[in-house]
Amino acid sequence: MRKKQFKAESKKLMDMMINSIYTHKEVFIREIISNASDALDKLYFKSLTDSSVGLNKDDFCIRLSVNKNDRTLTIADNGCGMTEDELENNLGTIAKSGSLAFKTENEQSEDVDIIGQFGVGFYSAFMVSDSVTVESKAFGSDKAYRWVSTGADGYTIEECEKDSFGTVITLKLKADTEDDNYSQYLETYKIESLVKKYSDYIRHPIKMYVESKELKEGTENEFETVITDKTLNSRVPIWKKNKNEVTDEDYNNFYTEKFYDFEAPAKVIHSKTEGNATYSALMFIPKRAPFDYYSKDFEKGLQLYSKGVLIMDKCKDLLPDYFSFVKGLVDSEDLSLNISREMLQHDAQLKLIAKTIEKKIKSELEKMLNNEREAYEEFFKTFGMQIKFGIYNSYGMNKDNLKDLILFYSSKDKSLVTLKEYVGRLKDGQEKIYYACGETIEKIEMLPQTEAVKDKGFEILYLTEYVDEFTVKMLHEYDGKEFQNICDEKLDLNTEDEKNALKEKNEADKEMLTFIKEALNGDVSEVRYTNNLKNYASCLTSEGNLSLEMEKVLNAMPSNEQKVKAEIALEINANHELANKLKELYESDKDTLKSYAKLLYAQGCLISGVSVKDPAELSNLIVDLMVK
Repeated sequence: MRKKQFKAESKKLMDMMINSIYTHKEVFIREIISNASDALDKLYFKSLTDSSVGLNKDDFCIRLSVNKNDRTLTIADNGCGMTEDELENNLGTIAKSGSLAFKTENEQSEDVDIIGQFGVGFYSAFMVSDSVTVESKAFGSDKAYRWVSTGADGYTIEECEKDSFGTVITLKLKADTEDDNYSQYLETYKIESLVKKYSDYIRHPIKMYVESKELKEGTENEFETVITDKTLNSRVPIWKKNKNEVTDEDYNNFYTEKFYDFEAPAKVIHSKTEGNATYSALMFIPKRAPFDYYSKDFEKGLQLYSKGVLIMDKCKDLLPDYFSFVKGLVDSEDLSLNISREMLQHDAQLKLIAKTIEKKIKSELEKMLNNEREAYEEFFKTFGMQIKFGIYNSYGMNKDNLKDLILFYSSKDKSLVTLKEYVGRLKDGQEKIYYACGETIEKIEMLPQTEAVKDKGFEILYLTEYVDEFTVKMLHEYDGKEFQNICDEKLDLNTEDEKNALKEKNEADKEMLTFIKEALNGDVSEVRYTNNLKNYASCLTSEGNLSLEMEKVLNAMPSNEQKVKAEIALEINANHELANKLKELYESDKDTLKSYAKLLYAQGCLISGVSVKDPAELSNLIVDLMVK
């Protein structure tokens, strides 16, 4: 029998198919099963108008079988089959797709769900096979034909015997090498796992005879081998069912099994969208963050299906970074895939789906915030930092989209509040949103400025995470109210008369204040009196855009080799008895005043959570003053 050559520069193209297009060899089973599913769909479509087909919907089937002795894997279907000419055209010409032609001819029908479009998936079989045999009998034909190929060197076609219509593909697997274990594709468990992974939602049953050991009836320890005709795929995806058909238990079981979590999700988002981009989405918000969530090793993304066939395990383009905690999947019929079905063409469809998914997630989070406040607060404690980072990242591009989703602790009752809630209960005449930063609520409440601001009746937002102040700096304002750090020099709690009196006092004691500044050897940019304290004697305030808290955060980053330094001022309570004591020392004992200055600065550092440069010096200063 004369061997025929592939068309379309076969040798070069076949080599590319086998070695370049597909990332993982295991996808061959996805491609061949998808082709079998297309063949079933074509005949099923015909059966709708032709009673001679003689098959009901439930009669269509894909069957897998292995022969370890012969090293063969067989995929059989009772679909439309192929004539000799179709074998020649579809398998003899690489990149000629019969499925695409059929799909084009019947694109208006809702009953056809054709997967293939490029005509190349079949050749993925050569990644794992020395030879591929296709035996096919077209529906309505009395002749069957056998197509055989060992790869790029060509193929043969001859007439053969086959009882029923459909197609049987037999792969003669390659011998194992040091790098590749081809024998794994002869193991039942491996076949089951690959079908589950890639083809679980093919709508036709994928069957296989599976051996198992079961306890022999009437015995306690005798086992027998039982062969079961097992359906390997789920067939109907849960996300294609109507919501009223799916229970909470169904969702929870699907989530824990599919995404390897040990507890049910905090939120289920099930949506179907039609229009410019038609797709189904089933997404979940976990109760807990994965152990590697805030590490560089974490990979975001949703599983991507096309007509129930897994295309990509983590499609990162479907989720913005600030919603990276979402797990789930998207199934679309409209995406433009590349030739291997492993990559997406980055087109308008993908962007449109990603945009609508983003809007859907945000909408569901807003509902959760408004209707399930306790659940939302638990969610936010776990993933809120990521949303705050989304505001800060990309130069604030998404701040308007996310600002109403964030929460901060409040001085009002130590509970979490939204910015909208804070602004909604502003004190009459209040023009600022006051906030303070620290490692914990307890430490923030120890800040000298906190006492005075609360005494004025103003609510304070407590920012306890490292990203918090960067977030509010990027927001700058909310509903026309600017954010104000209570430890900033711009804090103003005084009346005009109080301001004028303070200005006069600073002018009167300017020399002493300058002396104290010089005694601190450049640690502070200014020393001045303040009226923004109640019972505390002094405090440190930041000047400029870089606060003490931001200094701590930036200097703690391993990538930041060049340390930053906030400009700070030492402020002395103008109404505290210490102010008079300092004036006395300036007149009588400037050396002791220097010690007081260093002590006040160190005290301010400790209260603000900033490390003291020389703890030993501080200790000695305290002892010296104690013995005087």
